[in-house]
Amino acid sequence: MQWTTARFLIDLSRPQVMGIVNITPDSFSDGGQHACTAQALKHCEALLKDGADILDIGGESTRPGALPLPLEEELARVLPLVREAVRLGVPVSVDTYKPQVMQAVLDIGADIINDIWALRWTEPGANATPAALNAMQVVAGHPSCGVSLMHMHREPLTMQVAPMAGDVVPQVLSFLNHSAKALQGLGVEKSRIVIDPGIGFGKTVPQNFSLLARQSELLGAGYPLLVGWSRKSSLAAVAATSLAAVATLDVHERMVPSVAAALLAVERGAAIVRVHDVRETVQALRVLGAIR
Repeated sequence: MQWTTARFLIDLSRPQVMGIVNITPDSFSDGGQHACTAQALKHCEALLKDGADILDIGGESTRPGALPLPLEEELARVLPLVREAVRLGVPVSVDTYKPQVMQAVLDIGADIINDIWALRWTEPGANATPAALNAMQVVAGHPSCGVSLMHMHREPLTMQVAPMAGDVVPQVLSFLNHSAKALQGLGVEKSRIVIDPGIGFGKTVPQNFSLLARQSELLGAGYPLLVGWSRKSSLAAVAATSLAAVATLDVHERMVPSVAAALLAVERGAAIVRVHDVRETVQALRVLGAIR
């Protein structure tokens, strides 16, 4: 199986590691660490040295409670780094939900759009402006870019205030299947689409782990699965030695449970894992590969 993207056919016969590059001051894990283009580019190069297959660049934090970022500020953060990253010889993904950002990064060579809103976002004022962009049209209008469609309940500001109710697996599956079919209805080839269950995006801890335990049901949709467990608070909730320790299990102390979750996701059929700790994840996947 291959994932068709703008410049690359990505071989999914082995698990792909997507390295996270946040150029934000407020991301939950590494906000402020790579806030300028030069620092972020060095981080990209370090991730590739550690074994990353794909770079995923994001300019807006989508942590629980995050406020939306103005368009011009996101463009100012993202575009200079994307211009440099596309020269590194690997697929470049951009984590954004704004159609204007999508169009801009695709125009300068990005390969993949990674959207937490699953292409539901429309440029503000689009109802009154016939020429306004919407995200699905931007992706459909590109001849070959890849896309990751993610499930999110509500929005970052409120998603953990009132998380989902009931059995999330069929709800997530139905949503992602509908989104992918809608995109295909606009002429996008199925080989360009991967789906992401959105771990931590409006789900409780038990619901997140049910998505992992029953991941085979998500694979039933027929699309490659991209999963992002890296440093999520659900891992702290189960890995901490006591309830009192959950709050003190800093994000940078979640590497081991993050790698374990990535390994379990791949073992259960995930094609791409989105991670902060690239070197450790790559090493663990090599061990898994040795027994396959």
